[in-house]
Amino acid sequence: MSEWWTYRLISFLLFSPRTYYRLFELYNLAIWPAQVAGAAIGLAIVALLIGKYRHRDRIVASLLTVCWVWVAWAFLYQRYAQINWMATWFAGAFALEALLLAGLGIFAGRIAFSAPHGSGFWIVTALLAICVAGYPLLAPLAGRPWTTAETFGVTPDPTAIGTVAALVLVRRNIRWLLLIVPLLWCAVAAATLWAMGMYSG
Repeated sequence: MSEWWTYRLISFLLFSPRTYYRLFELYNLAIWPAQVAGAAIGLAIVALLIGKYRHRDRIVASLLTVCWVWVAWAFLYQRYAQINWMATWFAGAFALEALLLAGLGIFAGRIAFSAPHGSGFWIVTALLAICVAGYPLLAPLAGRPWTTAETFGVTPDPTAIGTVAALVLVRRNIRWLLLIVPLLWCAVAAATLWAMGMYSG
């Protein structure tokens, strides 16, 4: 038995990059055209954040809740769990985030986004828009087919990143509670991509 210090990050990788991206390909084919709906939700969130709409905060929280529920069930639990036993726990974390968004944002009304002013606001909303519109472009830029593209609202990485951007605009300290799961997922995703970059078999 190897000593614990001889293990590398790749030692914990349960699948090959080919298997991982094949999962996205099959998932995208199965759910089409849900990707269009996910992108539309993302752009709607951007529009709501920069506009002055009645019940803006609750609507944005509702849209984010829908995205997190979908990813938890349709991708993490039903698909990703087939190649990664930890995906069931990830699905539970995403469901928890959805409950927090729904409970604090929709029902309690405690999520309040900043008004559209200041350079910080516009930088964050621009990052959110880029995440929604640009993240799917990473697949062809990386030499992968379009069918493996990851889209906001239906896959975890852009959904988590976009949510982090949106929650930065929450004016109360409650945002730190809401940011725990998205930031943890970003760390998990970064570690996974790093390990796959080290893969040689």
